[in-house]
Amino acid sequence: MSTEKSEDRKARIVLQQCLSARLQVQPKSDTEEAQFVEIGRGLIVYICFLKDSTSDTVSKMVKAALNTRLSANDEGKLVSILELPGDVLIVPQATLGGSLKGKLMQYHKNIDKEEGKKLYDEFVQSCNDIVKQNNPNVSVQSGTYGNRQVFRTDTNGPYTHMIEF
Repeated sequence: MSTEKSEDRKARIVLQQCLSARLQVQPKSDTEEAQFVEIGRGLIVYICFLKDSTSDTVSKMVKAALNTRLSANDEGKLVSILELPGDVLIVPQATLGGSLKGKLMQYHKNIDKEEGKKLYDEFVQSCNDIVKQNNPNVSVQSGTYGNRQVFRTDTNGPYTHMIEF
């Protein structure tokens, strides 16, 4: 992962521990109230696919997100979200693919929207399958790919880690 040049990167995830999080997945309309997904203590996974991302990239990302030891258990030992166990909220975050040019952010390295949605859905399904197999009482929630979403979280420190693939 870390031996590639930044131009060779295919995806990024940011992992953030949380005490709780809430993400709006459908805005309020004239006929319906806004819809939200929520999690308790767990992990927020912000995800961005760059050009040349593949299913192989998704597999590596899922493994890293769910198995990296970032959370302290009741004894203070660092464990993965699967070992904690904790909830998972997956947030599509295309802005992670941006680069500054002058005073503007550009997103030329991001994957096209249709392919990105396909890989995002694959990531969400794979995380859901693995987490539910590990502990059926744990919640896996996800945002809506390609849409702006209102987000709120309570963190237990600024424990935020970026991993590139």
